[in-house]
Amino acid sequence: MAKITLKGNPVNTSGNLPSKGSNAPDFTLVKSDLSSLSLSGLRSKKLILNIFPSLDTSVCAASVRKFNQLAAGRKNVTVLAISKDLPFAHGRFCTTEGISNVITLSGFRDNSFGKKYGIDITDGPLAGLYARSIVVIDEKGKVIYTELVPEISQEPDYDSALKAL
Repeated sequence: MAKITLKGNPVNTSGNLPSKGSNAPDFTLVKSDLSSLSLSGLRSKKLILNIFPSLDTSVCAASVRKFNQLAAGRKNVTVLAISKDLPFAHGRFCTTEGISNVITLSGFRDNSFGKKYGIDITDGPLAGLYARSIVVIDEKGKVIYTELVPEISQEPDYDSALKAL
């Protein structure tokens, strides 16, 4: 269990992010068109998992916008924006914001993703949602970078995530 904060108040997660050098745990999440996407189907690509509580918060929305900009034109890099928001909300957000370089994924059907990645928030007002975090995975499925953002209301370290690629 990791400890983070929400506006300075302590909050706990269900575990810890996968360790650097480990195999990224497989998952199947739901795309905005309601189809499923599995990590195993993305082998041979470099991945940035941008995990966050909800697109309905300014910091979460900002992180998706920022990774959309930063990922544009990067060869063999796919950014996955992952939350428990419904796929319809993901689709609406991407259409409204002109997001085209990110794949949004929802964990609303399967609770195993949060457990496997240790990012389920277990208490406080956001209990049940994902903690803001970044996981970078190489083409072979190995975790090469992680960040559990210590304060939920802060943005992740974009530069370090991109440098890991």
